[in-house]
Amino acid sequence: MSSAAIKAVLWDFGGVILTSPFEAFRRYEAENGLPADFIRGVNSRNPHGNAWARFERGEIDAEAFGNLFLAESTALGHALHGREILPLISGTLRPRMVAALRQVKSRYKIACLTNNMPLGHGPGMALQADRAAAIAEVMTLFDAVVESSKIGIRKPEPGFYLKACDMLGITPEQAVFLDDLGINLKPAAAMGMRTIKVGDPDLALQELAQIIGMEFA
Repeated sequence: MSSAAIKAVLWDFGGVILTSPFEAFRRYEAENGLPADFIRGVNSRNPHGNAWARFERGEIDAEAFGNLFLAESTALGHALHGREILPLISGTLRPRMVAALRQVKSRYKIACLTNNMPLGHGPGMALQADRAAAIAEVMTLFDAVVESSKIGIRKPEPGFYLKACDMLGITPEQAVFLDDLGINLKPAAAMGMRTIKVGDPDLALQELAQIIGMEFA
């Protein structure tokens, strides 16, 4: 597929534009004597119907999430109330990704596709006012923002990606999608999107540059 066929670049937020919450999860686990990746393990059980998924779809509030997460974590051997992990969700902006976002916007439509929760300030799930202001400024760059907590569906549900395409007036084959989770990339790729898994941000931008024919500083 040539770069001429691409009309839009779609960006996950947490783990792509923001640092990954998984980093904060690991620090919390180490500091509190929990097994490595325990929190991610809780969230991977019953992934479409657990507390995390229901909160991201806006089906429950923060109190219900906290109690349900406590029940789920306890069943896996370590009692952890959901209120303990909510402050860990908000990452910090990656300046190079923000710069790339601005550069891509000069030639392509851009959209933010985020699984988030109905709390805090903005799609980045920021709970602190200083971070919220910086994130709000970045959000103004996007031509479309698709938030799970507002539309009632979430990645990796196919309807989430179709909603983004409808908002931008494109077909899936005309999009590139960046996300840090393979499970979120699979349905996008199945629809025909070019996909990039973001681990190392620099490598991800190199891959994006090759697809769309741009050079990033």
